[in-house]
Amino acid sequence: MMGARPASQRGLTIIELVVVMVLVAVVAAGVASIVGPSVQSYGAVKLRAQMTDEADTAVRRMVNDVQRAVPNSIRAPSTNKCFELIPAVAGGRYRMAADTSPGHDSAGCSPSTTCSAPLDTTQSTSVFDSLSALPLTPAIGDWIVVNNQNSNDVYDGYNRSAITGFAAAPAAWMGAHRISINAKQFSQGYDGGRYLVVPNNQRAVFYVCSGADGSTDTAGNGKGVLYRLKNYGFNPTYPAACPSVAGADVILKGIVNCTVTYNPNQGSTQQSGYLLLDLDLSRNAEAVHLTMGAHVSNAP
Repeated sequence: MMGARPASQRGLTIIELVVVMVLVAVVAAGVASIVGPSVQSYGAVKLRAQMTDEADTAVRRMVNDVQRAVPNSIRAPSTNKCFELIPAVAGGRYRMAADTSPGHDSAGCSPSTTCSAPLDTTQSTSVFDSLSALPLTPAIGDWIVVNNQNSNDVYDGYNRSAITGFAAAPAAWMGAHRISINAKQFSQGYDGGRYLVVPNNQRAVFYVCSGADGSTDTAGNGKGVLYRLKNYGFNPTYPAACPSVAGADVILKGIVNCTVTYNPNQGSTQQSGYLLLDLDLSRNAEAVHLTMGAHVSNAP
């Protein structure tokens, strides 16, 4: 007969295995009940942070356009879902009168290599000297805008003209640049004699909240999208509704609610408007709320 198996060679019985499995399940359930909510909370916080970051990036881009906009160029339909503006890329001060210092302009001389080129608002101008150095070289076809006091003027073309030439001023005392444009008589501007440059490859810009109806889809995502529409020209008619977003750039997705409010007379004595954007976002049923306000300088 064989003797009893040594203790070191004994295996687990069925009962022992069942007990171990039960104990492991109990411990796992306890750990899950403690760790699970923390993991879910971390995921929710991470998702909300991601949404906030994306919304902040979109809003900053919008604010950049608003703060660079041609004064009084913001137009907002009554739908409170969109607004239009004309962002400028550069600007400066134009020469408002001839330089009568000794050895400079002679009486009655015309713009030339020996005479300065002021922008005279009493007659048509086709060339003028910029007293300010521009940080970039405008392209032929870009637009010069002077004295935009009414929102529709720049869209109508009353105070803008296309650039036909750009060079350094013939002499340092004349200014920094000499800019040629299609002949245009501008209205008298403010004492500072300021002009702005609007790129022809962008022109007017529309920000449109489309599809934000206050609800989410079955996955808990907002159904609205914020678009940036550009390079569609200058519409002289004040917009009564938001335009089609066909071909527009997508700026932000997952919008539940979107409200745009523009007050052109927020500080009428300072000629300052105010644009307010209110956003509700939702993704996977996680929600964030973001409000952005930007002051608009409307002094030409």
